[in-house]
Amino acid sequence: MKTKAIALILALGLLSTTGCVTNKKFNALQSEYNESQLSLAAANTNIKSLETQLSNCQSGYGELRQDYANLQKTLEQSIATNQSGNVNISKLVDEINASNSYIKRLVEAKSKSDSLLMVLSNNLTRSLDTSELRDVDVKVLKGVVYISLADNMLFRSGSYEISPDAMDILSKIAKIIKDYKNYSVLVEGNTDNVPIKRTNIRNNWDLSTLRASSVVQVLQNDFGVDPSRLTAGGRGEYNPVASNESADGRQLNRRTQIIITPSLDQFMDLIDKAPDTDSSATR
Repeated sequence: MKTKAIALILALGLLSTTGCVTNKKFNALQSEYNESQLSLAAANTNIKSLETQLSNCQSGYGELRQDYANLQKTLEQSIATNQSGNVNISKLVDEINASNSYIKRLVEAKSKSDSLLMVLSNNLTRSLDTSELRDVDVKVLKGVVYISLADNMLFRSGSYEISPDAMDILSKIAKIIKDYKNYSVLVEGNTDNVPIKRTNIRNNWDLSTLRASSVVQVLQNDFGVDPSRLTAGGRGEYNPVASNESADGRQLNRRTQIIITPSLDQFMDLIDKAPDTDSSATR
């Protein structure tokens, strides 16, 4: 396009110098020159547009490469996170299985203990005759055997000396206690709220504790129960099972309980073996 325009300019110059060209031909050449100039300007504009488009394409290509790199990085992070998540899930499953196994052992130990206590209770109840059962109440509550003895059978009023009539019942209880060597025995005295009036006994606390101590010493000295398994305690009037407003209620509150509890060693051993858990596995 530039070459053609130059040729036209030279032709016009030549014609003007020779003076041998007609006006009509000159005008034609001038018109052709003008069209060439317009075409050249359009071509230049088109080139600039193409250069702009090329620059935009190059910029867009760079952005696409950056987007691709970001997507690749995100994919790699997702794969790494997923692998880590799989490890955490696997660890969590192992911890759940270990916990379930531990709970199962605890339940089995508790069930075994409860079964032995029921057998102990049944054996004691069967060893007592009908008349003795009127003064003895045997219950299994919350994994513990409660043997409640009426004080009017064990002691004279206001006294802590064991009556001869109670020895036969205590001998049967002692036999059961000795058969279950792994069980601890708490003897607990209880009274009504009527103040004691004895010069050698200060109050109902003293009376309840002295009565529990008397039972413990009979179990040890007369029937050979290991004293290391025995504990004596008194609760005075502060653990009533009935209202002290009536004579019948006060009679029920005057009682001595022999409480037989399973050894906690097996449960403590299980607690010591509780599975460790890592809370970070659940994050």
